[in-house]
Amino acid sequence: MARELYPRPEFVRDNWTNLNGEWEFELDTGVSAKSRGRLSAEHLDGKINVPFCPESELSGVGHRDFINACVYKRNIVVHPEAGKKYLLNFEAAYHTTEVYIGDEPAGGHKGGYTPFTVDMTPYLTDGENTITVYCRGDSRDHTQPSGKQSERYESHGCMYTRTTGIFAPVWSEVVPATYVKAIKLDPDTDNSRLFADIKLCGKGKKTVRLTAMLGGKQVGVATAETTSENVRTVIDIDTLKLWSPANPTLYDLIIQLDSADGTDTVKSYFGMRKIEMDGECMLINGKRFYQKLVLDQGYYGKGVYTAENDDDFEKDIRRSMRLGFNGARLHERVFERRFLYDADRLGYVVWGEYPNWGFDHTSETALKYYLPEWLEAIDRDYNHPALIGWCTTNETWDQHGCQQDNEFLRQLYYATKRADTMRPCIDVSGNYHVITDIYDIHDYNQDTAALHRRYDSLLPGEIFENKGDRQKYGGEPYMISEYGGIRWTKDVLSEKSEKSWGYGDSPKSLDEYIARYTEMAHILISCPRICGLCYTQLYDVEQEQNGLYYYDREPKFSEEVMDKLAEAMNEKPAIEND
Repeated sequence: MARELYPRPEFVRDNWTNLNGEWEFELDTGVSAKSRGRLSAEHLDGKINVPFCPESELSGVGHRDFINACVYKRNIVVHPEAGKKYLLNFEAAYHTTEVYIGDEPAGGHKGGYTPFTVDMTPYLTDGENTITVYCRGDSRDHTQPSGKQSERYESHGCMYTRTTGIFAPVWSEVVPATYVKAIKLDPDTDNSRLFADIKLCGKGKKTVRLTAMLGGKQVGVATAETTSENVRTVIDIDTLKLWSPANPTLYDLIIQLDSADGTDTVKSYFGMRKIEMDGECMLINGKRFYQKLVLDQGYYGKGVYTAENDDDFEKDIRRSMRLGFNGARLHERVFERRFLYDADRLGYVVWGEYPNWGFDHTSETALKYYLPEWLEAIDRDYNHPALIGWCTTNETWDQHGCQQDNEFLRQLYYATKRADTMRPCIDVSGNYHVITDIYDIHDYNQDTAALHRRYDSLLPGEIFENKGDRQKYGGEPYMISEYGGIRWTKDVLSEKSEKSWGYGDSPKSLDEYIARYTEMAHILISCPRICGLCYTQLYDVEQEQNGLYYYDREPKFSEEVMDKLAEAMNEKPAIEND
């Protein structure tokens, strides 16, 4: 069975059960399963391989037409013990989910990209219990953010195969009646300490003990007592080693909660690092850091939204680093936590995004639908040292006969800054900026001579602006957060390449490709006004064939060519010389 590792590496419990694998399954294209009694049926007609979406080959279903709803069933054997809670965890399901234990509604979630937990305890009986999951989602519903999911039957342009139902790992765990629910960590590198806000579940007196370890040696301890369900404490770190992309040092953290109900132990980790902006560039631990990012869409071929194996995330990161990139924009979706864990381990910086495409942000009720899950995503990923910034939306454009709603973007920005005071926030990547910590643009011009004219002679305080009629530069750090997108296919010189999609004219030869790629990188990296870049993209996605790898992750180029591309990206940035 694929996907066997614990899905939440930053918050691990030993007593857990993997629920990936075969479930009973039915499509519900008419959204009539409740009326037809299918939720209470003893068995469903089909099978599916969780955690892969029913549109995917790996699910065993492979249904590519629109799926407005679907039903899952699985039996588990539980012998409930007094004083224990039995939690059912979902990493993600699209878009509105209801969970039943037996015939009883036990919980659910609204939003297609963040995890949720259902407490099964009140509904369990001794022996065999049936879990029923009902998912409803429609990428054509403009109240449901859907990212790059195609609103047409077919994939097209930069819109791809849809993802419905459960598409991320499912697992259960057993905890005491009083347990640790969540922890929020804030490193204070200046004073060699770590602040911790801990959410608890359960009444009565509780004692929390936090133990920080480095290389197997204890380097800090904190103990706090409380009768509430929230407690804040601080660990003084005896041995300070900073996390950075060059040296991604991680501390282990053991969280132990003692109460009258017993002991709950959670294993976590953290990195000590500091992010600042100096007006022109990002600083990590006080040093300027030029972001050499690549666009990563989080699509996995046979699994669509879901990686086939747990090591696929690390492999993608290493593919990117092989070409000289030091991080990625995790684009138009919320990635699995195992990806962020590997980024933390490997020193690979990332930006957190949300799948705003497919969503009508101009509606008066837009914040009602968008903000809750966006804040869930921030809360979920807050502790990851590799995550260096938030991007609330991408290319909002004007929609449905209405101009961009500036107030929607402004309120998203303020909400993000309240939720995370440490990281920078981009209100809308590319266009149209309202209030932002980094002023980024997208520039897919394929003419390197034109790019030289735009970026070679920028004076202090100047930028090239491609949407000047709708946004105004306010002196923020300046970044080219999408560029390139050079199409290169196996059949680049044949008629077959017309079926593919990329930006601008394809190079006519490999030499032309190398020259264009390397010159683009040089222009941006050597400009002292630019604090970062993001190349589109790491790998092809379906018909969009402008990646540096094919969709199956096979390299497009020989090792010799990849060395040339990496050498161009490894040029020392001009802005780091200031």
